[in-house]
Amino acid sequence: MRINLLLVLTLCLFTTEKTLAQTCDCKANFEWVKKTFEENDAGFQYALNMKGKDAFEAHNQKIAEKVKTAKTTTECANVLDEWLRFFRNGHKYLVAKNPSPAPIQITTGTIPANWETLNIDVNDFKKEIAKKKDPEYEGIWKTQGYELGITKKGNEYIAFVINSEAPGWTSGKLKFRINIATKDATYYKWGFDEVKTRNVEFLGKNHLIVNNVSFKRVFPENLKDEPKFEEFDKAINASSPYFVKRNATTCYLRIPSFHEENIPIIDSILNANKKLLLNTKNLIIDVRNNGGGSDFTYNSIIPYLYTNPIRRMGIEFFSTKLNNQRMLKLIENEYFSASEKERFKRYYEVLEKHIGEFVNLDNKVVNIDTLKTQYKYPQNVGIIINGGCGSATEQFLLEAKQSKKVKLFGVTTFGSLDISNMNMVVSPDGEFELGYCLSRSLRIPGFAIDGKGLQPDYFMDDVIEEPDWIDFVNDTLNK
Repeated sequence: MRINLLLVLTLCLFTTEKTLAQTCDCKANFEWVKKTFEENDAGFQYALNMKGKDAFEAHNQKIAEKVKTAKTTTECANVLDEWLRFFRNGHKYLVAKNPSPAPIQITTGTIPANWETLNIDVNDFKKEIAKKKDPEYEGIWKTQGYELGITKKGNEYIAFVINSEAPGWTSGKLKFRINIATKDATYYKWGFDEVKTRNVEFLGKNHLIVNNVSFKRVFPENLKDEPKFEEFDKAINASSPYFVKRNATTCYLRIPSFHEENIPIIDSILNANKKLLLNTKNLIIDVRNNGGGSDFTYNSIIPYLYTNPIRRMGIEFFSTKLNNQRMLKLIENEYFSASEKERFKRYYEVLEKHIGEFVNLDNKVVNIDTLKTQYKYPQNVGIIINGGCGSATEQFLLEAKQSKKVKLFGVTTFGSLDISNMNMVVSPDGEFELGYCLSRSLRIPGFAIDGKGLQPDYFMDDVIEEPDWIDFVNDTLNK
């Protein structure tokens, strides 16, 4: 019997930071977060054993001092998140909620005085850019929440706001600057915090990455890229799974997330293309920046990879009154079948009998999954991974890489799987949501993944630019 995990990961990759102005009782919220986490998180004692009580007490004292000066929900959220970072990198979070339906307002003094602003007429700017045969970085670019213009001034490219959903980021304000010679950048986040970064990539003609934020060129509109850049742009910005027959020997499946809402999408894709998959030599599965979700979501993929029994280490759930409510929530989830919901009900009943204990719900240290059918095709499966892969995606990789067909291509994954199965609870005052974990893997400490990640079989070094990764995998599978 297989226990399917709900593995959710919050990664700080292509993210923004909203500034909330509400006042908040940070001391009371710190006490709530600390008590809730210590009493219910499945990894609390594990982290304490690893780092020691003295380090933990010193950390508590430091945070308690910062709590005293935190007045707004944003300031408090930052301090409470810092407290949580003591325990692990992923599979925990603290976010400020905005209970008011009114637009978020910036208070006096939030916006730094004398912020550099460019007085540029957008229509005139577009006319000038349109005259250039190769505008390079110059033009109009979009990312979530922003439309920016980039203009060349001296030895720098300067990005200025055209339109923005971010509070305080009005038209003309400088968003980032890039040194043309060194490619170093100064980037300003949502809350006007300055970041110095060397993370600048200009890919093709229409794709720009600055400080891990991805920008798409929208003007000039007639700049045609090589197919590999268009393919990369489509893949890296995909919000939903999709499938293509890439060439005569290779199919390509892109899965940006294993969240439960993608279960019917992936199942539908595989059903519609089953004949094609079973008659094509190679399959590329691209899970870059897939932070996880649920391992129910990838169940239908496994048969196409399977060559031999798959071994999975069991997990133990930490039983508390609060934690066990998660099983009741799963029963209400529309994406699970009647039999799965019945299993969740049984799990709840077992857990309630063992409050304060870790419970192995199937009483197995190792689970072995076997399938009756082994497909001849695909013969070779290449899975593309990167540092944005974590949680349920790492569980998928652990299972997939046991197949003789499968090789991993890319760079080391995020490393957030040992302590998993997240639960989300809201603070008594409704200002914050805390995410913590319900289970721990029986792999630890012998095969820990948290903070380490999974290694690829084929490392994509810096010589292989990311838009070339799919071609590299395709060529390798065909050798």
